[in-house]
Amino acid sequence: MEKRKLKNKEHHLLNIAPSKLLVLSFAVLILTGAVLLSMPFSSRSGEWTPFINALFTSTSASCITGLVVYDTYTYWSTTGQIIILTLIQVGALGIITLATFFSLLLKKKVGLKGMLIAQESINAFRYDEVLRLVRRIVTTTLLVETIGAILLSISFVPKFGAFGFYMSVFHSVSAFCNAGFDITSGAINGKFLSITPFNNDPIVIYTISGLIIVGGLGFTVWRDLYEFRKNKALLFHTKLVLVITALLLVSGTLFFFANEYSNPKTLGPMNFLEKINAAFFQSTAARTAGFNSINLADMKEISKVFTVFLMFVGAAPGSTGGGIKVTTFGAVMIAVFSQIKGSGDVVLFKRKLHQHTVNKALSITGLSAILVVIITTAIVTIQSNFHVLDILYETTSAFGTVGLTLGPTPLLNTASKALIILTMFLGRVGPLSFAVALTLKSSKRTSDIVYPEAKILVG
Repeated sequence: MEKRKLKNKEHHLLNIAPSKLLVLSFAVLILTGAVLLSMPFSSRSGEWTPFINALFTSTSASCITGLVVYDTYTYWSTTGQIIILTLIQVGALGIITLATFFSLLLKKKVGLKGMLIAQESINAFRYDEVLRLVRRIVTTTLLVETIGAILLSISFVPKFGAFGFYMSVFHSVSAFCNAGFDITSGAINGKFLSITPFNNDPIVIYTISGLIIVGGLGFTVWRDLYEFRKNKALLFHTKLVLVITALLLVSGTLFFFANEYSNPKTLGPMNFLEKINAAFFQSTAARTAGFNSINLADMKEISKVFTVFLMFVGAAPGSTGGGIKVTTFGAVMIAVFSQIKGSGDVVLFKRKLHQHTVNKALSITGLSAILVVIITTAIVTIQSNFHVLDILYETTSAFGTVGLTLGPTPLLNTASKALIILTMFLGRVGPLSFAVALTLKSSKRTSDIVYPEAKILVG
């Protein structure tokens, strides 16, 4: 009888929809990391870390965000840093692969519904290619991170010796996973330095930028680009990701370069080449990763607002970045322009977007904007001493799993930290995915009832 009950429990566990398993596994990862980081062996002082701060750090690492209440190197011990790095790696791969991987590990026969949900979770176009894509994701990730570490070591090792090698590995993983955690203060005296000391080092600036961009393109795009030699054509998805990513990178670089060029607290004191390096790096990091090459708090107000926009858009689906995703932004923009032109179809590159895709893009954008506004309002209400723009910046950074901050993070009280933790979690799993995961039934039959059409005036 007991064996039968146990088997029934295991059967029930294995029948959890991948979307729900995705959310649950993320919660378990975060809580496990929080417990470990709260332990005395994780801090340099050997003291217990307040659980809310350990939970905040674990969530930030697992959700590959980069917001921190403590400087990563000066507060956390080597063990604590390795725990954080592990959370970053598992969080980056896990959000895309854990649900399916766990099913395979437990030798569960994934049904059609499960494969379709898993297909969407890793953004594969066909459910029968999921297993092969999971293997490629893991292999490619480790390969790119290794190459990144080797390139960074060219600069770091001669300057910082053996610690430079550790820096290279840590920053390579953190950059590719779009996490934004850094241990720069271990080599250069100071706290919360990020990449600001390296604007005159092209190897560091462009290696980290390259890792961020590659990680933010998404695994589907990697595969499509790799198979271009054979197919001689790119998917519509790939074209859209590449075009919008390029537009955002170029426009962001030009914007920061022009607006901060003469700002004595940011780009002003740099030479021309350093200004280009810093502007490009900030344009790259603002969309997905929490690194910064200039003092963000000293930027002009318009630059802060533009950064909020870049953080909200984020990276590509199926990538290590967050935000509403570039394809979602693209679909909304195409729909808007189509409406302006009076066209009934949403068309780009001689291809028509399905109305379901447009509706989903609008839903994601709307839910995300509502979430950011609600959390921002709540924190400003709780801690009225902060400027609204600073909290909007912080909240958008948390939602977009970016990790940039204007300074409020270490100053947040427990309630505000809890709200940011929730925002990072929802931003990583996605408001729409989270809503689906909480649905009692993974799918419902379409109703046969046909309702009369309603008309309203809009605009």
